[in-house]
Amino acid sequence: MNVNRRRLLGALSAGATGLAVAPRTVFAAVAQAPRPALLPLALAALDSHRGEVAHRDVIGIVDFAQRSEEERFQMVDVAGGRLIASHLVAHGRGSDPRNLGLVEHLSNRPGSNASCEGAFVTRELYHGRHGHALRLDGLDAANSLARERGIVIHPATYVSAEMARTQGRVGRSEGCFAVSPLAVGEVLARLAPGRLLFACKSG
Repeated sequence: MNVNRRRLLGALSAGATGLAVAPRTVFAAVAQAPRPALLPLALAALDSHRGEVAHRDVIGIVDFAQRSEEERFQMVDVAGGRLIASHLVAHGRGSDPRNLGLVEHLSNRPGSNASCEGAFVTRELYHGRHGHALRLDGLDAANSLARERGIVIHPATYVSAEMARTQGRVGRSEGCFAVSPLAVGEVLARLAPGRLLFACKSG
């Protein structure tokens, strides 16, 4: 179901503001965190797809080489190369058939339930069966069917810090970038339509 974009953005921004209330030490730690390993590749993708990506202020990076218990979804301030925030994110069950919390392979094939990699551009915000979500279009051959497959950013209760701590992994999606319901407001507000999301299995 489509909703008013301005109203949804306002709600998401308000949610992100509420989530951002934290001790100064937390912000200091984030500001001093090392740059994401995939940042050079993500910036190269941003330049390569500059005709498709309208806003270049913030990008999202997902490193599928890391375990799902790690905060491998990182948002970066492009101008300063500064890490803004890090979050847990699920990968597709087809990428991790043994449910080990590790991406074994990636696929662009419909019905694979696997994650795919490459450069994506965020498109329209909408409200679906998972709640507030953000559609993605793949910009590379490796993710060209992202929209057809319904690969989006959405919240999921199977992504949580508690699950990561107790089970050493979070749950699996059907290929979507599923994040915690507590984090989705910030993620969607910062990556709202026209920004780059870059995913890759490095190493």
